[in-house]
Amino acid sequence: MAVSCAGWLSPSRVRRPTPRHRAPPLEGSGTEPNRRANLNINFEALASSEAAGCATSAELDILRVLKGGKSLADSLGAHPDYFSDLFINMVRAGEASGSLAAVFERLAEFEKSRDELRGYIISSMIYPCLLALVGFGSIFVLLNFVVPRFASVFQESRMKIPVPTMIMLEASKIVQTYWWMAASAMLATAVILRSYTRTTSGRLWWDSSRLRIPLLGDALRKAETARFARSMATLVANNVPLVQSIGIAAAILTNRKMAGALGEVAQGVKRGEGIAAPIRKAAVFPPLAAHLLMVGEETGRLDQMFARMAEIYETDTRTAVKRFTSLFEPLVILVMGVMVGALILSMLLAITSINDVAV
Repeated sequence: MAVSCAGWLSPSRVRRPTPRHRAPPLEGSGTEPNRRANLNINFEALASSEAAGCATSAELDILRVLKGGKSLADSLGAHPDYFSDLFINMVRAGEASGSLAAVFERLAEFEKSRDELRGYIISSMIYPCLLALVGFGSIFVLLNFVVPRFASVFQESRMKIPVPTMIMLEASKIVQTYWWMAASAMLATAVILRSYTRTTSGRLWWDSSRLRIPLLGDALRKAETARFARSMATLVANNVPLVQSIGIAAAILTNRKMAGALGEVAQGVKRGEGIAAPIRKAAVFPPLAAHLLMVGEETGRLDQMFARMAEIYETDTRTAVKRFTSLFEPLVILVMGVMVGALILSMLLAITSINDVAV
């Protein structure tokens, strides 16, 4: 049996392990003594890096517990801050079935898919956010520094100032006088909102609200569905009980609204309703998800259907994010262009009026 776990089980990496972090496999037979020997060798290799300042106290503690005769899953379970429930339960199932190498391969695939999707979403949102920030910053600079210079010229000319220019000058005075109040209000709102969303009810309200945002809510729903499906595919394929798998997958979801709905799904599974019907009743997952799971239950290939569902919604998430950014970017450009254009036009009107008076 090949056990690739030296790099995988470094606590600094288990949250986002990738193939490059994994050590070369150790060959051994499938017997329990040899599996334990291989694990000890792996952790001895990790512990030996302490001289170079690389080993952590968690790695050394896992090695100590493992040498004491406990299972690898129990050793990892002693460090919940480093190892997720999914990771620990997958390892426990792998130890019970003698397929620990396959477990690490599935975990590698799961983490790689999850990180790729997260990275795509983040990278897709960087440019629109930067564009909006630069646009509002430009308007603030114009109103706070550029327009006041023209205001003094207009006042000295003692001419009748056009209405658009008057509006611009009043807006400039408001920004100059009250910008710190607006900034303080925004900061206070952000702090209050952050504090409220850290409570159970606040987090539930926030996550529910995000799902109702046009376009973006659809992308978030599909991303959470893909994360749920990928987790379930990994767990079910490794023979983790379905109810326990649902609980672990719910803990992985970042949206509390959807995670809470999985509690009712688990109760439905316990009542013998299967998983497709409770998923449909939850009404927080896309309709296609329930249909795919119903097919998986009928064919007895639920793990494969979860994997297929994950692929579908990972692709749909990328499409939804791309659709959102393709609409958001021109919208930001349009709004910024209209505002900056209005400022420039109002100044040109005043300058033209001055020239007319001079003539």
